[in-house]
Amino acid sequence: MIIVTGSAKTSPETREEALRLSLEHVHRSRLEPGCLLHSVHYDVENPNRLVFLEQWADRDALTTHFRVPASGAFAQAVGDLAVEPPVLEIYDAQPLTR
Repeated sequence: MIIVTGSAKTSPETREEALRLSLEHVHRSRLEPGCLLHSVHYDVENPNRLVFLEQWADRDALTTHFRVPASGAFAQAVGDLAVEPPVLEIYDAQPLTR
């Protein structure tokens, strides 16, 4: 499984627009093959920071997601609204057995 974490810090003036775009992106992405989880959250210590959590079945599914034109447009739009460059981290994870 591939886990993606990310965040974008907005200003109070751009937060609602960034959240609107983020929710559209999350809802669209959940329909893509291999998407196991795609969500956006507020940082409880800084409500102007949006936090993203994604889980993908494999690297191919994530690569396909990144190639969707709407994904690139979303990243550009949120980057334009952010007060500093957004952060994106990708992890290759294996579940622990109990």
